[in-house]
Amino acid sequence: MRQMIDVFSENVRLDELGSRLIVRGLVLGVLGTGAALAFSMLVRQDQFERFAWAYLLNFAFVVSLGLGALFWTLVQHVTRAGWSVVVRRLLEGVAAGTLTLAVVLVLPLLAMIPRLYFWADPETRAADPLLAHKLDWLSYGAVSARLVAYVLIWAAMALWLHRTSVAQDESGDPQLTLRLERHSAWMLFVFALTVTFASFDLLMSLDAHWFSTIFGVYYFSGCALGSMALLAVLAFWVQRRGRISHAITVEHYHDIGKLTFGFVVFWAYIAFSQYMLIWYANLPEETAWMIRRQQAPWVWVSLVLIFGHFFVPFLGLLSRVPKRQPAVLAAFGVYLLAMHWIDLFWLVMPEFGRHGHGAHAGPWFSVIDLLLLIGLGGFAVAAVAHRLRGAALVPLRDPRLPESLTFENA
Repeated sequence: MRQMIDVFSENVRLDELGSRLIVRGLVLGVLGTGAALAFSMLVRQDQFERFAWAYLLNFAFVVSLGLGALFWTLVQHVTRAGWSVVVRRLLEGVAAGTLTLAVVLVLPLLAMIPRLYFWADPETRAADPLLAHKLDWLSYGAVSARLVAYVLIWAAMALWLHRTSVAQDESGDPQLTLRLERHSAWMLFVFALTVTFASFDLLMSLDAHWFSTIFGVYYFSGCALGSMALLAVLAFWVQRRGRISHAITVEHYHDIGKLTFGFVVFWAYIAFSQYMLIWYANLPEETAWMIRRQQAPWVWVSLVLIFGHFFVPFLGLLSRVPKRQPAVLAAFGVYLLAMHWIDLFWLVMPEFGRHGHGAHAGPWFSVIDLLLLIGLGGFAVAAVAHRLRGAALVPLRDPRLPESLTFENA
């Protein structure tokens, strides 16, 4: 067992760094979103058609990172994990920050539903026999109400977990740990249901003729992988700026790397399972969605995902060595976040232009996509920094903190 590090002698607070992050995040958010709106109005002049699709893409991306962080926080409590205590507060901050932000970000999305989903058009609904059995579920009011409910539930769970953990820093009450463990069990069940149905409403219903019972798991796999990649980046970043320089050790990075590697494989397994089952059944109502993505020009994005989202990180993280190199693992984290964004692009954009929204050339990356990534990403940075600024970056009085500080891989 390693000698325990004195975490109380370290700088465990963001302080002025948190304030700078909030200001810079808000500036990026306003500039990025404003530039995207200006480009849509002055250059594209398409009544915000492309803006709406880019907004959905980046909303799904930002929310996925918060959902993944929420999942890992819940799992750590349910399994009574000791190794991860020193990095758990970072996950709590990401979950609480991004998911409370989602409560605000979902409101513009509600106004964009008629531009995104062909089932929202009354004439289309009346003339499409395939929608006849989905009218009650896929109505503007029902979907809007569910989306608001999802983000409120996620934000409430994330805030409660974060605030209870921070309260323990003051009181040191071990009963709070037991309370977190008990409530995390049923929260995981709620998490699974809401993420599954949210993925159906947000992404799968872009083509309401298509369905996949494994789609929710596919979206979840991206959430879990993206958030673990983000954790590697965050841990490295805060340490390079003099925070918790010794509490997070190479042993913790090693476990973060193992979980990242594991979910690279899990994502590929779910992706292949979805494709294989649809290919094997060969039902026209299921295959059309896949066929679009394996024909030109979208086939090139599919190949990027096969090799870039699986083979490259699989081979790169297979060895023990890169998992124990914080800089290398953080670089893989940035790379996997980019692949996760491309994966969501692959889910969303092939549906653009298919139902009366005008033709488009294929998998081109509009400047609006990147501007809204900067914009919503900037707001997310500010929200996470706001949550982390108000507390220590490590759960200082968690009963399992000594176990985490002395953790060593076998």
